[in-house]
Amino acid sequence: MRRSGSAALDIAYVACGRLDGFFELNLQPWDYDAGIIILKEAGGRITRFSGEEINVLKQGSVLASNGLIHEQLQNIIR
Repeated sequence: MRRSGSAALDIAYVACGRLDGFFELNLQPWDYDAGIIILKEAGGRITRFSGEEINVLKQGSVLASNGLIHEQLQNIIR
């Protein structure tokens, strides 16, 4: 487990393959919005812990993955 201190940077690390997944509780939209587009363009997946799509205007928990292990991460977090 690794934590840089920046949710957007950690999500970008998932996008480039440095990390396989990332999760954090109670983030504000400005904490993760920059990482969303990078991750999606790289083929990754980002949702709420429940699997619900991210609303970029609301705070909440975030689960990001390389797309291959997303369901497994969701099961571990639940």
